[in-house]
Amino acid sequence: MQLEVGKIVEGKVTGITKFGAFVELSQGVTGMVHISEVASTFVKEISDFVKEGDTVKVKILNIGDDGKISLSMKQAQPAPPSKKPVNPSSQRPPQYRKDFSQKKEEPTSFEDMMSKFKQSSDEKMSDLKRFMDNKRGSYSRRGGR
Repeated sequence: MQLEVGKIVEGKVTGITKFGAFVELSQGVTGMVHISEVASTFVKEISDFVKEGDTVKVKILNIGDDGKISLSMKQAQPAPPSKKPVNPSSQRPPQYRKDFSQKKEEPTSFEDMMSKFKQSSDEKMSDLKRFMDNKRGSYSRRGGR
């Protein structure tokens, strides 16, 4: 069997050390799986994942000029399902989320526009004041401490 970088092959674990596992590939050719390439999770003890004599799938990472073969067990496995990143806007309280799917009605006059602006501004200011008072531990400027 021809060994090529990037190829996934099966081999037999022939030895385990603190830093990796030795895997016999074919015709007596042996490569090493470094501890960082054993699994996609943190590996403290290699013996928790493989034992001598186990048959494992490995990916050939590198074949050095000196004949050393670097292998990876974690890259030979299918990719674990990725965790979907959390959308920060979904963490906000509902009153702060904006729904852009609804069409906004156009005000008919300048007075209507000013009235809506003032109402919106007053709501935002009261929310801000409430938030700041909570951060201060309900400290009121008028009451003084």
